[in-house]
Amino acid sequence: MNHPAPPPPGGILWDIAGDLRILLALPSAMVMQVAHPAVGAGVDEHSVFRTDPWGRGERSLRSLALWVYGGDAAAEEGRRLRALHRNIRGTDTRGRPYHALDPACYGWVHATGFPVYRHAQRCLGRPFTPAEERTLYAEWLQVGRVLGLRDRDMPGTLDEFWPYYHRVLAEELEQTRVVRDLVAVDPTLPPPDRGPRAVRVPLRILWPLLRHPLARLRSLLTVGLIPPEARAAIGLTWTPRQDRAFRRVTRVLRLTIPHLPPRLRYLPLAHRARASLAGKGHL
Repeated sequence: MNHPAPPPPGGILWDIAGDLRILLALPSAMVMQVAHPAVGAGVDEHSVFRTDPWGRGERSLRSLALWVYGGDAAAEEGRRLRALHRNIRGTDTRGRPYHALDPACYGWVHATGFPVYRHAQRCLGRPFTPAEERTLYAEWLQVGRVLGLRDRDMPGTLDEFWPYYHRVLAEELEQTRVVRDLVAVDPTLPPPDRGPRAVRVPLRILWPLLRHPLARLRSLLTVGLIPPEARAAIGLTWTPRQDRAFRRVTRVLRLTIPHLPPRLRYLPLAHRARASLAGKGHL
């Protein structure tokens, strides 16, 4: 049986998908996803993001790494995700029935990755050239096939993507309850319960001092890394003061993260895959 191939080793996604800077934008993609009434209703009713935020985040990162760097395991992860969403159904805020695997829902969830990657790269790295944007979109379509999307479920070219994207922004997106939860400055967020003990223990001790500034930083980055047109469509406030703070933070991240050791800059699976490719002289 032939499985959809993940994006090519050494491509644009191999360069950015496991990078800490792009990973900071994943909550922004989730906000765009749950701003769709059907997706928001499904997450509101079926997700554990409120009760197990760190666990859900860890599982999402592991899944994302497999889509891009997992080789043969990518298709297996795609099948697992589809099985996980098979029984998620209900009624959205507009009274419409939904199913998580409906192309309108499942396709939008995947589609948000492209504009968020594009915007995050502009804020935290070097903007993509038009040719690189087209290559990135083609690679993101490959990931969509790994996740079980058919060719007709997403626009086949970047030129076709933008009209689709702006139509969803104009006709579908709204500030759902889950959106408000995700962008809120939430001082009740518990300390991380995942990761190395050498990191978790000091964080737990210092958490009463770190909790409020980290909650504000998390909210700032989540809203700021949403593309401006999507932010406006959702109805999220973005003031000049927020923009100035966001620019200061992203400048620091842009100047520091590229100089981190690779094992700290990339997700573990991404680091191992890139190191293996570099060892073969292909990176």
